[in-house]
Amino acid sequence: MPLASRRLKLEPGGQSEIIETDIPSRLDRLTWSKWHWFVVIALGVTWILDGLEVTLAGSISGVLQKPEALQLNDSEVGLSATFYLAGNVLGALLFGYLTDRLGRKKLFFLTLFVYLLGTALSAFSWNFLSYAVFRLVTGSGIGGEYAAINSAIDELIPARIRGRVDLMINCSYWIGAVAGAAGTYILLNPRVMPAAIGWRLVFVMGALLGLVILFFRHWVPESPRWLIIHGHKEAADKIVKEIEQKVGSKQEGAPSKSIRLRTRSHTPIGEIWNTMAKQHRGRSILGFVLMVAQAFFFNAIFFTYALVLIRFYQVRPELTALYLIPFALGNVFGPMLLGPLFDRVGRKPMIILTYGVAGGLLAITGWLFQLEWLNAATQTVAWIAIFFVASCAASSAYLTVSEIFPLEIRALAIALFYAAGTLCGGLLAPTIFGFLIQTGSRTALFVGYVVAAFLMIGAAVCELVLGIKAERKSLEDIATPLSADSPEAHSNSS
Repeated sequence: MPLASRRLKLEPGGQSEIIETDIPSRLDRLTWSKWHWFVVIALGVTWILDGLEVTLAGSISGVLQKPEALQLNDSEVGLSATFYLAGNVLGALLFGYLTDRLGRKKLFFLTLFVYLLGTALSAFSWNFLSYAVFRLVTGSGIGGEYAAINSAIDELIPARIRGRVDLMINCSYWIGAVAGAAGTYILLNPRVMPAAIGWRLVFVMGALLGLVILFFRHWVPESPRWLIIHGHKEAADKIVKEIEQKVGSKQEGAPSKSIRLRTRSHTPIGEIWNTMAKQHRGRSILGFVLMVAQAFFFNAIFFTYALVLIRFYQVRPELTALYLIPFALGNVFGPMLLGPLFDRVGRKPMIILTYGVAGGLLAITGWLFQLEWLNAATQTVAWIAIFFVASCAASSAYLTVSEIFPLEIRALAIALFYAAGTLCGGLLAPTIFGFLIQTGSRTALFVGYVVAAFLMIGAAVCELVLGIKAERKSLEDIATPLSADSPEAHSNSS
């Protein structure tokens, strides 16, 4: 029988109380159900939206330079992408902090609304400045979504399958990329739609998708784990009982166990710093290395693949989107097929394997590219093979940073490492590789590929040394909550 959360002691001044609860283990023991699928779809669509946005913006860049559109020049097109990425970083940091303080549900509504507003306004841009500002707003919504959504999903999904579910959700970015490529191929076709209207409809399409998802999120509950720590024990118990009724009585895993927590309204900045820079310094280094390596690796290839096809393989610009579709599908099927191994074999061996193999394959492909042994088709096949594995590595970085830090700072931790990856990989990699491609030297580009490969292999080594065995474990066992009543409990984490 489940143990209802109960107040044990009210601290002096009435500001804090000690609550004993078995809610975390009850959530972890739930059998997989239609309700879990609903949560995954309603929240996980964030990644689809990001893939859609990046692909849409990249695909319409040429159209935006036309007189009947916004008449942007090359530098303005590039700068607008920088505004979007800057929005990602600012939104992640701001909304990540607010997610831990105000709750998951409030923020995954707010961030989706900000995205919806930004992408809808993008459709009505009238010059470069308005377009850049609206892209910044759109990016801030997406950046905030990552922190709010990943923390909420991890806290609602049973521990024994959290790895494969997270990887499945994270790889859906590429479903958005495929949808964006297909949508722009139609909407930007002058035979179907005038150029002056088509690019605006591209953004309307993204806004309509966001509006539909906003409606469905109404039925996704607040994280009971967050509610307990913030003293809302009755609301948390009610939500878990409703979930149990929807899922059914069947339970899986170890028997339920209780945990004692001190309620709090927020986590001071000083405690956040102490937790990440001192208590969990090794985990912070690991999260930074994994996120930066995968971001640099992905953005180096993804944002310049069209340039490689055009400059070195003489592919017509209007046909590059067709090469993206199989490339993106490889990114989807990798985590779908290999994801269960992250729960069965374990996080550490799979992260080491995927990072190491992805780096090795890129180095080999770069060598073949330098020797001119590849054509457009075989180059694309090589990329598909690389990112079949690399997509698992990238997704596992997000999985890692979302589960190895205490609940009180989980969303902010996701935001910090996402921001680091975006700044180092999202801004730096496309610039470097764009310059290397512009030189027209296959050797120069090969050197760039080798650097990206060594970053991934280095991340695999970092995982070997600092990796955490988080498979099939409760979040509270991986990282003891900062509000745990027993002082000794904090020594469980490395």
